[in-house]
Amino acid sequence: MISALATALPHFRHTDSGQFFLMAGPCVIEGEDMALGIAEEVRAICDRLQIPYIFKGSYRKANRSRLDSFTGIGDEAALKILAKVGREIGVPTVTDIHESDEAALAAEYVDVLQIPAFLCRQTDLLLAAARTGKVVNIKKGQFLSGEAMQFAVDKVRGAGNEHVILTERGNSFGYSELVVDFRNLPAMQRFQVPVVMDVTHALQQPNQASGVTGGQPALIATIAKAAIAVGADGLFIETHPTPATALSDGANMLPLDQLEGLLVKLTRLREAIK
Repeated sequence: MISALATALPHFRHTDSGQFFLMAGPCVIEGEDMALGIAEEVRAICDRLQIPYIFKGSYRKANRSRLDSFTGIGDEAALKILAKVGREIGVPTVTDIHESDEAALAAEYVDVLQIPAFLCRQTDLLLAAARTGKVVNIKKGQFLSGEAMQFAVDKVRGAGNEHVILTERGNSFGYSELVVDFRNLPAMQRFQVPVVMDVTHALQQPNQASGVTGGQPALIATIAKAAIAVGADGLFIETHPTPATALSDGANMLPLDQLEGLLVKLTRLREAIK
């Protein structure tokens, strides 16, 4: 599957006749039935709307506020579920990695390796991901401009891998808020890579006194529509059947039953601005 995705990657760039692509799924893999159910439903929606789809699920959550926060069901178990999603649902898959030695392991199971925003300057991590030959999705640090992501792209390309995606997820604004500077999308597109808007993480409210990240899911449609209007090549949306019961990041996820209605509006918006 990775060879097909790598071949298709240049076409993930937005063109006047093209559609945006979607990375969507739960924050973290909670179990097989949940992952397969979400992937199957989202793929059906995307097939109807002709949206290229990549299933997203973290096999392990390393960036957690509290020691007792849920981190995963076990690396091998979660990675095998991601591989099963890819096989049975027939979609590419993406997961995060946090340390260099995770790259080769995760690459055995998924099609896209994602670099978390906090780690986008970690040279060894970027090089390890690049050397797997997989597509590398780098989230822009909350502390960086879009222009500064040139150096992250250069590291991956310097390792011989041209398959790079960049993802915007907002910038820190004070201690517990994020803001989105939409100038970052065209700034990063100048590097000739697909640029994604991480809609749900841009609405996080980190560093809460409770140690549990908050969010503003009511603004998901607002951020998504603005990103499409600006010309984003793809959208990243975490979704769950019942966000209130999700084991990670439930406060800023989109309820799964609201996804299709949002995507219908976004495809109409994309068509209107062609």
